[in-house]
Amino acid sequence: MRLVIDAVIVSVADETPRVLTVAGAPRLPSGTFVPERDRTLELAARRLITEQTGLRVGYLEQLYTFGDRFRDPREVEGGPRLVSVGYLVLVGVDAAAAAPAGVAWRDWYGFFPWEDLRDQPAPAHDAVLAFVDAPAVDPTLRRRARLVFGLTDADWNNEAVLERYELLYELGGVAEAPHTAASFGDSMERDHRRIVATAIGRLRGKIKYRPIVFELLPPAFTLSDLQGTVESLAGVRLHGPNFRRLVEETGIVEETGERRPTSGRPAKVYRFRPEVLAERPDPGIGIRGRP
Repeated sequence: MRLVIDAVIVSVADETPRVLTVAGAPRLPSGTFVPERDRTLELAARRLITEQTGLRVGYLEQLYTFGDRFRDPREVEGGPRLVSVGYLVLVGVDAAAAAPAGVAWRDWYGFFPWEDLRDQPAPAHDAVLAFVDAPAVDPTLRRRARLVFGLTDADWNNEAVLERYELLYELGGVAEAPHTAASFGDSMERDHRRIVATAIGRLRGKIKYRPIVFELLPPAFTLSDLQGTVESLAGVRLHGPNFRRLVEETGIVEETGERRPTSGRPAKVYRFRPEVLAERPDPGIGIRGRP
């Protein structure tokens, strides 16, 4: 068995959520874990990220362990089974700009176009819905598809990113599937797109109860900046006045006293208020999964 670390490094720029990929066939920064070299998996992850991307990251959390058989094609020919520990890493826009040559920031909706519901109608999203709801699809899979893709009265669950990807995989709707009938979204090496789907679902869920969205923002920001970042991650549009009222009532931010020029009235500038961590058990942005 070979143990590998895979890092999903996320940043947001101009309301576009991005994943850092290594040049060539899109893949995540990754490397083999060497016990003699690193005392912990987390230290190994931080070292590998710095070596491969030049980034010294702050926020990092363990995501999941991926160990399905034959996820590395070389296993079919007698190679070792590949097990990887995934990490979710959040990088502010200023630090993201320092990434060196050999890596590229990719819009994560390029890999998952059906997950972006901010602007409707979305042709890529509609094409996926037509594919999963086609009469020729196995009735059991079609029932699942109608549920997870929001084709029933059930609310769209924006955290079910992995479930939607895996259902498309079963239906042959992605290039990585053994038998491909269609290819929605850009492919990635091995099962890295599945790892990214896991990370998006985790992040979408966590911004609702933890203030991790501020890891992706500069120290000072407007409420429009905050809303645009949350919308980009969640993949939905939010009602502006309701969002502002929610943020101000939770006490998660505070005014800096500065104002920023806009096309209209100057906008108030805010910063994250760390005291909220001691005041509330779930200081996040309580958004809904559908606009």
